[in-house]
This record gives sequence, C-alpha cells and structure tokens, in this order.
Amino acid sequence: MYYPYVPHSRQPEPDLERRTLRVTGEGSVSVQPDIARIQLEVITENVSLSQAQQENAQIMSRVIDALLNLGIERGNIQTTAFNITPRYDFIDGQQVFRGYEVRNQITVEVTAIDQVGNIIDVAVQTGVNRVSNIQFTVQNRQLYYQQALVSALENAREKAQTINETMQLNLDPTPIRIVERVIDTPITYNMLTLAAETFTTPIEPGEIVIMAKVEVQFRY
Repeated sequence: MYYPYVPHSRQPEPDLERRTLRVTGEGSVSVQPDIARIQLEVITENVSLSQAQQENAQIMSRVIDALLNLGIERGNIQTTAFNITPRYDFIDGQQVFRGYEVRNQITVEVTAIDQVGNIIDVAVQTGVNRVSNIQFTVQNRQLYYQQALVSALENAREKAQTINETMQLNLDPTPIRIVERVIDTPITYNMLTLAAETFTTPIEPGEIVIMAKVEVQFRY
C-alpha cells in the first residue's frame, strides 16, 4: 500500500519579540519628621470596679487639661483604647481575685516635634504611668514618595542597561510593565512604664527614610 510522504513540521523558532527582562529598582528619600503621635496610658487598679474607674477618670481628666494648657488642640487628643480587666494572683495553687485594672489610652498628635519630651514629662507628672508608643511621620508623605519613586525607576533602568550592555541583548528601552511595591517605614519608639521626673525626657526623632520599590519589565 502506498503512503504519501508528509514532511514533519518544524518547531517554530522562539519569538524574539516575546523575550523579556525583569529587574527591580529601589529608591529612598530621607526627611525630618514634622508630626509626632504619642500614646499615653493611665492604669488604675482597685478591688472595687467603680472606684478604679472613678480614679482613672479623674487622673485622665487632669492629664487632658494639662495637655490643653500646653497648647495642644482638643481635636488632636483622641481616646484610642479603654479596657477593664479582672486581675488574679495565684497563691498555693489557688486563683485569688486581686481586683480590677482599668486602662485608658489616648493618642496625642503634635507638630511641635521639639516639645515631645516636655509633653511626655507633663503627662507623667499629672498621672500618666505608661507611654506605650511614639511614632514620627511627615505630613506631605506622598510628595516625598514621588521623589523616591523617581529614584527607584532610575535604579531599575540603570540595572537593565547594565545587563543589556553585558549580555548584548538589544534591549528596548521602553518598559512594557511597571509594578510598584510600596514600603511604609515610620519611625516608632516603644516605651516602658515611666515614673514622674523633674528633668526633660530626651526624644530624638532622627530622620524618616521613605522608600519606593518597583519591578520593571523590558522586551529584547
């Protein structure tokens, strides 16, 4: 029986237009912070829940009045947590009720960065017994991020150009894909329980490094 000859089809050559190079770029901008957010706590404990609440409320009222007297606007003082927790001791393997703990936390936002230490001292002197967190940030963060983004894109372009020249890829300089990877890096200080002192608490905000990261894809 006769079978006609059918030539085998050849596999297509790889499409050079579909070859891609992917690189990452990073950029950063260092800026001085102009906003501080301070978390202040008043913690009271008493066998009587109502007594613990009353004492806590009285102390927190004094703290807020003191902050207002420093020129902090009431709108920049916000209650961020309020907790009531029963406390127990273990004596001879037995759980013994000790009393109730009332914890009231406020967050204070200020733009006078150089006054943060004084604000903490005044708050502690009027009854705050825990400064749980201090965070520094900037108001025009998006403006600085845009600058970091430009640096990240330039960094990615330089990497791609280096690879292109080394490997002789005939790279198309126009990217076909760009993906942002936003990195948020506020400066934060975690503080321990504080006691009232007569000196000013030293607080150094340092600088905030705002970073941008991109993934860029080129065709060659």
